[in-house]
Amino acid sequence: MTASTGRHATLHRMVMPEHTCLYGIKALDLLRRQGLTVDDRWLTTRDEVDAVKAEHQVTTTPQTFIDGARIGGYDDLRRHFGKRVVDAKATSYRPVVAVFAMTALMALALSIAVYGTPLTLRALEWFIALSMCVLALLKLQDIERFSSMFLGYDLLAQRWVPYSYIYPFAEGAAGVLMVAGVLHVVSIPVALLIGGIGAVSVFKAVYIDKRDIKCACVGGDSRVPLGAVSLIENLMMVGMAVWMWVRMV
Repeated sequence: MTASTGRHATLHRMVMPEHTCLYGIKALDLLRRQGLTVDDRWLTTRDEVDAVKAEHQVTTTPQTFIDGARIGGYDDLRRHFGKRVVDAKATSYRPVVAVFAMTALMALALSIAVYGTPLTLRALEWFIALSMCVLALLKLQDIERFSSMFLGYDLLAQRWVPYSYIYPFAEGAAGVLMVAGVLHVVSIPVALLIGGIGAVSVFKAVYIDKRDIKCACVGGDSRVPLGAVSLIENLMMVGMAVWMWVRMV
């Protein structure tokens, strides 16, 4: 917490029966965590909101004033305190890191539950299979947006559009079968097919065509750049399929 003893802030924020501004709540919390005394002024009607906007010549609320000086909205407040403000248009690998970190922990937990130890070969297999399941789930949240983004680089989807809708179902089904360890005759060829096509498509788009586009790996609203992480996702599927085929023979 930043020491701000004696400093005073005035916060104008919307608190209406049908709507409470979430950024206003965040601004209030941030001000208090910074040690300021806050005059929390609720705007309970549309007329009050419009009056504040007109008085201070602003277009949005909340609006924060510290020691009489206007700071602005929530993002402005974060900048004032030297905190990071997320750029909604910036690319980020954070969604993929979050998925892989969570599925790794889930795989380790399963290994402990079944074998009494986290470090097993089955834990690695579960990690890859669970990652496929979670990535498929994210794609299926908005399959139309996923399809549109996927068409931007996948070679098979560009030639046969229905594949862009089939892909997340195929990825999820293969993942579920691999978690269960059943029907390898289905999961292995499916993973080889979609993983192989995906790897070739990503490699061509990124390393041959040198395109700077976003990856649909975590869904259609993804800000993850198409690149090495996308290639690894597909190679993991291929590797898992090859490994299971080797185990079968």
